[in-house]
Amino acid sequence: MKTTSTPRRIAALTVTALLLGGTVGNARADDPPNSTSSGAPPPAIDATSPALMLPDGATLAPAKVLDIKQIVEEEGGEQRREDTNVDVTFALQAEVLFPKDSARLSPAATARIAAIAAEVDKQGSGRVRVFGFTDDLGTYEHGLKLSKERADAVQQELAKNLDPGTTFDIRGYSEDYPIADNSTEEGRKKNRRVEVSFPRTSGG
Repeated sequence: MKTTSTPRRIAALTVTALLLGGTVGNARADDPPNSTSSGAPPPAIDATSPALMLPDGATLAPAKVLDIKQIVEEEGGEQRREDTNVDVTFALQAEVLFPKDSARLSPAATARIAAIAAEVDKQGSGRVRVFGFTDDLGTYEHGLKLSKERADAVQQELAKNLDPGTTFDIRGYSEDYPIADNSTEEGRKKNRRVEVSFPRTSGG
């Protein structure tokens, strides 16, 4: 995927963890293994302690590997990519795609959308979701209309670069599902966005 010279930073990285059905003592889920808050060695555990015994017939839930999530965001936040074991999601701020209060794609938007289409093609995904969102300024009904029109515009540009058999799910959600605080312009800017997501396959 072609990228700009804009520096990128890892916004978050969640590593694999095991989720077991229960806790021991006062340990917290975010405590590192075999450690205490004081830095001292972990206390010895009495295997015969009644507090560690399961009731007759009870069993621990099966171990579960939590999903790995990696998020990479451009320094200015114009584009954000989230990868999990299941799918890939690109979030593009509306300002880099459209003029204010418009669903007409800007010239610079086509290159970004083409790059996303190349990633969809690389993954071999046959189903793509395109969701539009706004901030909470203006009426909810206007936000629904604008967010859907923007999602439609991105979908139409994606379709030019993808297999004709690709299936699209297109939605406009207005101010629902914000990812930042709408009380600040910085937060509203992040909430005005179009998200493109598709399943991760063996293609990449």
